[in-house]
Amino acid sequence: MLRILVIKLGALGDFIQALAPFAAIRAHWPEADITLLTTAPFEALALASPYFDHVSLDERPRWSNPAGLLRLRNQLRGYDLVIDLQTSGRTTRYFRLAGQKRWSGIARRGAYPHDNPYRDAMHSVARQRDQLARLGVPDVTGVDLDWLGREGPEITGPYAVLVPGAAPHRPAKRWPVQHYATLARSLQDQGLKIVVAGTQAERPLGAAILEQVPDARDLTGKTDLLALGGILARASLAVGNDTGPMHLAGAMGCPSLVLFSAESNPRLTAPNGVRPGQMRVLAVDDLRDLDVSRVAACLNWGH
Repeated sequence: MLRILVIKLGALGDFIQALAPFAAIRAHWPEADITLLTTAPFEALALASPYFDHVSLDERPRWSNPAGLLRLRNQLRGYDLVIDLQTSGRTTRYFRLAGQKRWSGIARRGAYPHDNPYRDAMHSVARQRDQLARLGVPDVTGVDLDWLGREGPEITGPYAVLVPGAAPHRPAKRWPVQHYATLARSLQDQGLKIVVAGTQAERPLGAAILEQVPDARDLTGKTDLLALGGILARASLAVGNDTGPMHLAGAMGCPSLVLFSAESNPRLTAPNGVRPGQMRVLAVDDLRDLDVSRVAACLNWGH
């Protein structure tokens, strides 16, 4: 039996954008024994998916940690093919630890190098698709994510999900939380319930919105990724910053507006939807200058 190791460590947006490649690999090798090497935040999501037989966790040991590197070496060995979808500097160094020439990635001596000279100018979805094409793995369309849309609390009536957080070390990627509160009141006036999503560290953002909209439902720090997938699958609308949950909104088919600053390039990293017109992007240099009325004007979907 063919044994395949797929490497995808994160972050959330990157992981969600790899769901179609995961599905393509499984469809191309339906009888293979496939293991995913990932990090702890994505273990439950990977185990719930139909793409992998096993999930192995990368502890990301320091290069100065011999014991940790030995454990990692053992995790990387014993496969007939390694597909590095992370293609970072770190995972490219795993090529030498793996001792496996049948390697798809950007390692120079791998048997299946993704040596497209334009790869760094490609959207991550297109880049992964092109990488797999070098292996003879065809693209898949219409990936069934029903397994990811079943969990989470049932919220009666139409609702909008607000995602006010983003990477804590990149504050310029956050639209001011008071603007989210003002937008929440506007959406409420249009008949939508308000749900706030985010991590435990983003609880203060949820609290700030609830000060202005007391009957909003604050789920910051209260959902895992499977539950968040279900919440977004059933939502009428999502508005958020350039952050992982908005990629999940795109994958679940939720009509979404994503707010970008000059911190990142939507041409390379914008969330993909499952149908035309589902995902909209509003990009400005400085999100502090983005007025609520301009955001509201972009939300003309029927609810």
